[in-house]
Amino acid sequence: MRGRVLEEKERERFDAFVAGHAKGHILQSWAWGAVKAGTGWRAHRLVLEDDDGGIRGAVSILERELPVVRRPIFYSPRGPVVDFGDAEAFAALCRAVRELAEKRGAVFWKIDPDLPAEPATAAFLLDQGFRELARGPNFEGVQPRFVFRLSLERELDGIFASFSSKTRYNIRLAGRRGVTVRTGTAEDLPAFYALLRETAERDRFLIRGAGYFDLIWRHIIERGYGRLFMADYQGEPIAATLAFTIGDKAWYIYGASGNRHRDAMPNYALQWAMICWAKELGCRMYDFRGVSGDLNPDNPLYGLYRFKKGFNGDFVEFVGEFDYVFAPVIYNLWQWGEPRYRRWRGRLAELRKRLAGGGRR
Repeated sequence: MRGRVLEEKERERFDAFVAGHAKGHILQSWAWGAVKAGTGWRAHRLVLEDDDGGIRGAVSILERELPVVRRPIFYSPRGPVVDFGDAEAFAALCRAVRELAEKRGAVFWKIDPDLPAEPATAAFLLDQGFRELARGPNFEGVQPRFVFRLSLERELDGIFASFSSKTRYNIRLAGRRGVTVRTGTAEDLPAFYALLRETAERDRFLIRGAGYFDLIWRHIIERGYGRLFMADYQGEPIAATLAFTIGDKAWYIYGASGNRHRDAMPNYALQWAMICWAKELGCRMYDFRGVSGDLNPDNPLYGLYRFKKGFNGDFVEFVGEFDYVFAPVIYNLWQWGEPRYRRWRGRLAELRKRLAGGGRR
């Protein structure tokens, strides 16, 4: 087996492997690497091939330079895509990544694979030379540690019947009140972004600039890896969502809703529309994405958990984040400095937001 970095002309072959693999994920697709390349990352796509040229494993690696130390890091969101039960293939893939890291001068390689949290899984990664990172139960990691996943291997009527009575009621209520859900076009992006900004201000979280969603449109939606859903009420868009798909899986990625007409339950109608769309595509799994792992009703994030739980998906905890370290001294310095750097960036972003809104210094 040997590792090889692919060129642009091989993107279809790479994505075909990712789409067909049990651990394939949209964040490991060539298309997602193209999105991130538009935001300052550099994307590498590497495959592990056997003697006959067949692909045994694949990984999309995002590279970005650390501040201050001016050395790059590698990150493979929800990767790599490989049979983790095949220790030989996994070790060979890691060797190929290490060779690329040596050429690029990378400090470490971060992974957060699509694997459930099991002691044997963590032990396997530790045996392969990775370091486990401790993260909190909320959204402290790069990707959500806890999600809800809904099996679509039933007819739609059976899926709908499995929802909680309140969820079924609210989906029907949205229809009775006149909420309609349609497929969004590129012309709807400004309306989507306006709703997203309204959501972010209401729920107090930061969002990316509008240009980021133009990248998603060009590299994800236009290539058939996703769809924009718009919920209208009395001719006005009041909520919207972005969903991604590859192979037999679909993910709810972004949701936005305005402050008006929330009692029309557009978010329930949108989730049901996305589930129906995923089922129509032949998907076997629909991922509601992140929730908190802290299930205390006093947790401010509990409402998000309760909303998604009503769709009767499986509550899944992933194995978490692991780093493969190439430059220990620089890595240890970064581990010490990263929390401080993040706090500084957060305070700076909050200050800019207050100043833009006319707030006091």
